[in-house]
Amino acid sequence: MSKVFIVGGSGRVATELIKDLVAAGHSVKAAARHPENIVKLDGVTVDKLDLHASVDDIAKQMQDSDIIYFTAGSRGKDLIQTDVLGAIKTMKAAEKLGIKRYVMLSSMYSLDIDKFNSIPGLEDYLAAKFFADKFLMDSTNLDYTIVQPTSLVEEAATGKIALDNTTSDKNTIPDVAQVLADVIKYPNTEKKVIPMTGGNTPIDEALSSLK
Repeated sequence: MSKVFIVGGSGRVATELIKDLVAAGHSVKAAARHPENIVKLDGVTVDKLDLHASVDDIAKQMQDSDIIYFTAGSRGKDLIQTDVLGAIKTMKAAEKLGIKRYVMLSSMYSLDIDKFNSIPGLEDYLAAKFFADKFLMDSTNLDYTIVQPTSLVEEAATGKIALDNTTSDKNTIPDVAQVLADVIKYPNTEKKVIPMTGGNTPIDEALSSLK
């Protein structure tokens, strides 16, 4: 099992992700600006992380990890320093430490500039994700997976998804978390961008079939 470091460990998706990773037997270190909001579970170490810190300082906190997850977000309040530069600094820290596996929680259309205006109110957020995702893909040597869900809803897990952007206009938070947790089981998800919506295909089947 792996030692996992989660950036942004207090969020809604991260909370479910932590539960899934622990259930799968991984050791989790979850870090956030407000660590008091991170779910408390056996097998989870909680840490405070400031994405305004330097790459070197962030790397010190990520030491001894095998896999990095980036699930942080400023909810529009600090897009440049958190969603863009904060993400990039964690990528640089991972490379500095020789950590290859990096999983990014992004958003549908983050890499399609022509679609930004199709989601009113999220244009700046999508632009921020665009720059972070493009840096990950084009300016690092990390074995990345970028997961692009559509609108998140607080509904029960279905355990099923579609790997496109046409089947549904929403994803349940538990399903997104499960996809994030499961991609590390499949080498075929490395160097991949995975758009996902709600659907009818079991998550394991969908991920294992990726080309």
